Amino acid sequence: DTRYTRGIMTHYILTLSCPDRFGIVAKVAGALTDYECNIEESAQFNDKLSGRFFMRVVLSGTKGEDQISAFKHGFKDVAVAFDMDWAIYPQNRAVKTLILVSKTDHCLSDILYRWRTNHLNIDIAGVVSNHETSRDLVEQRGIPFHYLPMNNKAEQEGKLTTIIEETGAELIVLARYMQILSDEMCTRYDGRIINIHHSFLPGFKGAKPYHQAYERGVKLIGATAHFATSDLDEGPIIDQDTIRIDHSLEPAHLQTLGRDTESKVLARAIALYTERRIFIQGLRTVIL
Repeated sequence: DTRYTRGIMTHYILTLSCPDRFGIVAKVAGALTDYECNIEESAQFNDKLSGRFFMRVVLSGTKGEDQISAFKHGFKDVAVAFDMDWAIYPQNRAVKTLILVSKTDHCLSDILYRWRTNHLNIDIAGVVSNHETSRDLVEQRGIPFHYLPMNNKAEQEGKLTTIIEETGAELIVLARYMQILSDEMCTRYDGRIINIHHSFLPGFKGAKPYHQAYERGVKLIGATAHFATSDLDEGPIIDQDTIRIDHSLEPAHLQTLGRDTESKVLARAIALYTERRIFIQGLRTVIL
């Protein structure tokens, strides 16, 4: 934390969205000034497609939680006047996260490395898998491992829900979890489940996408991180990336390149979530 003569600066992130109208930025800035909060960073976007306004502000104060509590109380009037959906988060508080994985562990390994080196602001509450493959990898790092085989989908998801609720996990990451979540799960945790898809959506479906890509002679492969919804692989897109390839690369090489891309794209999506930069608007996301 940066030290000032009046005390230690504490940083928070304010996010809001509302119908677009005149004077929103001025009112937000005025409210922050009234409670002696500094604006450290600010970004906003007027979405002409939906007619909504989105804003993210990093703010700081020197009077601790009492100052922020007073701001929250006072800001309610502004929020009501502008019909805002809003929230405020401590900037440095790690997001409690549950990771779901199947047999393939490249995304899980990458997340664990970034977590261990403090490159992702997450608190890993546990790892859930329908296979035992990653148990040693997870438990060696002191993280709870939950083996939930897919003998009965409803029963398995019931146990998964219990783990989510008991750990208090806010974010659920599907790190190549090769199971389709039920409509009920997607609805219950709407906007909190991030999935990584092995192509630049829309793309090849099925178990061997890189073989299909090879057979079709594609020139680009990629990965897409998106929120999970009841419509398979149709949720709002958070991040994407591609790699240019040619006819000389065989499926095994494509798979190696693709897995590296998947890991990077998923890590970026998690970072965007923990930094409170993602706003969901219908089928799209606004990233500030």
